[in-house]
Amino acid sequence: MLILEEVLLLIFLVLISKVFAHYLKIIPDSLIQIGLGLLVALLFKVQVPLETDWFLLLFIAPLLFNDGRKFPKQELWKLKGPIFANAIVLVFVTTLLGGYLIYLLVPDIPLYVAFALAAILSPTDPVAVQSIAKQAKLDSNILHLVSGESLINDASGLIGFKYAVAAVTTGYFSIVNATGDFLYTAIVGLISGVVLMLVIEVLHEFLHNQGIQDVIFDVAFRLMAPFIIYMITEEVFHASGVISVVAAGIFIHTRSLQIVDDRPEMNVVSERTWSLVVYLLNGIVFVILGIELPIATADSLKSESYNNFSLFGYVIGAWLILLFIRVGWILVYETFQYFRKRRETISVKSAFLAGLSGVRGAITMAGVLSVPLVIESGQQFPARSLMLFIAAGVIIVSLVVAALFIPIFTKVDFPFETRGSNQDDDEDETDDEDLDDDDEVEQPNYLTEEQAKFFLMQLAVQTIEEHRRDYNQQAAYDLILNYQILMRRLQWSNQTDEVLAKTLEHELELRRVGYEAERHALQRLLEKKVINANDYYQSMKRVDQVEHHLAHDLKDPNIWWTWRKLKTRVAGLMHWFSRWAINRDTDVEKRRTIDIETSKAAIKALSKYVADAKENGQEIDRTSVYHLIVNYRNKIEHSKHPKLKLADKYKLDLELLRFEAVNAQRQGIVQLRDGDRISIATVQKLRQYLNYSENSIIKIADD
Repeated sequence: MLILEEVLLLIFLVLISKVFAHYLKIIPDSLIQIGLGLLVALLFKVQVPLETDWFLLLFIAPLLFNDGRKFPKQELWKLKGPIFANAIVLVFVTTLLGGYLIYLLVPDIPLYVAFALAAILSPTDPVAVQSIAKQAKLDSNILHLVSGESLINDASGLIGFKYAVAAVTTGYFSIVNATGDFLYTAIVGLISGVVLMLVIEVLHEFLHNQGIQDVIFDVAFRLMAPFIIYMITEEVFHASGVISVVAAGIFIHTRSLQIVDDRPEMNVVSERTWSLVVYLLNGIVFVILGIELPIATADSLKSESYNNFSLFGYVIGAWLILLFIRVGWILVYETFQYFRKRRETISVKSAFLAGLSGVRGAITMAGVLSVPLVIESGQQFPARSLMLFIAAGVIIVSLVVAALFIPIFTKVDFPFETRGSNQDDDEDETDDEDLDDDDEVEQPNYLTEEQAKFFLMQLAVQTIEEHRRDYNQQAAYDLILNYQILMRRLQWSNQTDEVLAKTLEHELELRRVGYEAERHALQRLLEKKVINANDYYQSMKRVDQVEHHLAHDLKDPNIWWTWRKLKTRVAGLMHWFSRWAINRDTDVEKRRTIDIETSKAAIKALSKYVADAKENGQEIDRTSVYHLIVNYRNKIEHSKHPKLKLADKYKLDLELLRFEAVNAQRQGIVQLRDGDRISIATVQKLRQYLNYSENSIIKIADD
């Protein structure tokens, strides 16, 4: 039960971190997760016992497999030579040179431990590197280089880390044996990953052809692939499970580009499932880092061998060593390109920014936390706590420096992402992505995604109105009202506080016109003796209550939507109860008559209000008026046919109208793109949005 509680706690902290990240956009998700883990550890003395084998299997295998699935194409493939040089040679240069410099900097750390520390600090977070590199407007060749390198340097860094740790634990290291062992584990791991992935895919196809075509089974089957491949490669072939899962991910990605997508639903569900898995695993690693910080740093901070300033100096020094090695390597690459391709300049600024973009992430933390507590002789692993302290410190420093200084140097403010913080990276491509930074191309004045959605919803409402008939009016008005709510939410979300305050005040004014008309209608019904005095007073009380609650909700536009969302369910229940209490002495037919007549009066009053405003040259928000009129018409239809909503005919009418609306929106996307009003990226997002809408309609129809 303790394990289950710990897992639930870790997931809960990851979710809470997203809430904080929404309001603290300048702070990376990873830093917030570290902070929450540290807070929980200090307040509640929470500990997470770690075992090397399961930690590598649970975290590294799926994370690296997912990186392989996201392996870059086209431009990155053209730079495969420099990319692999960065991902392999640079990692080992960092391991040897960086490790030796750390050994000189930190007197209490053995040489092989310093090598292990440098090796595990060499991999960079791929999502962070790509998001920073793109937003920082790096030179295209450097951007593609660091983006591609960051996706595959995890494997080489972990292999170097493995050998360094092995040298520490066994006390023996042979360069000849290590080289041969490295070649065996790398080559066999590569072959194993590809072959096992091929076997899994063949088995998957066989089961599919046998009629086992359940989407959930397919996704779960694929989700198990990295764990199976990693375990078989490590336990059976004694090769590198790290390389095998990366190779398997790249293989399945390249293979998926060569076949027709005959199971789109499975691919969509699979991608979303992977997004969830990677997000949680990455977040949990950083939460665990925060939880482990007190334990990892306690011995170092309490040690009399060095003071706290020395410890933090070691962290800064190690980070600077890694930064200068990375910047120097990129400058060497740029110099080579300068002489080879006769480039005009060597960009020192781009090299420095590329060095700063080398944020350390989940793989570094997962590796360093897997360091064993004891070596083969039974003694404690030398300087383990100091190693963990420096690694954790470098991760935090790299995150903080990148988040604070890159926007300053580039004069571009952008949200900071790390692996797992935003898994929709396949949708972030833009039309001008492949343009050189120096190309002066006039960009079209595209609509934003929200503006395009608003236009499509307008088309949907227009289409529903065109298909509205006497037999489907209730379904039509219900659907139009839903679209109206979504449209107004989009419209209001992009307004400033001042504009929103004026809009809501105008909204309240229009609603008061309707409420006043309802009161006059009730007065006429009383005079004509259609209703009695009790019916009149109860109905007037209901109108007064609704107006009072609405005015209270619109009083503070800053919190209106949030507050409304929080209290929607409770308010709906209370509203139903109050209406029942007020109308309990009014018979059903009279209530229908009251609702119909008051709604008709409100529609007439609103129409007159619009006509008077037009005659006086006064501007008016016709969208708000239309929304209120539809609201009243919807109320009339429900009063006339109160049980129609439960009938199958209503559900069929609603389904057909929803399909018509979606089809109209699809044509609207084509219209916007043909008119060069939206970008390709927006087209993709809108199509995906409509695909989800259509799938939702089909699911409701099936249910």
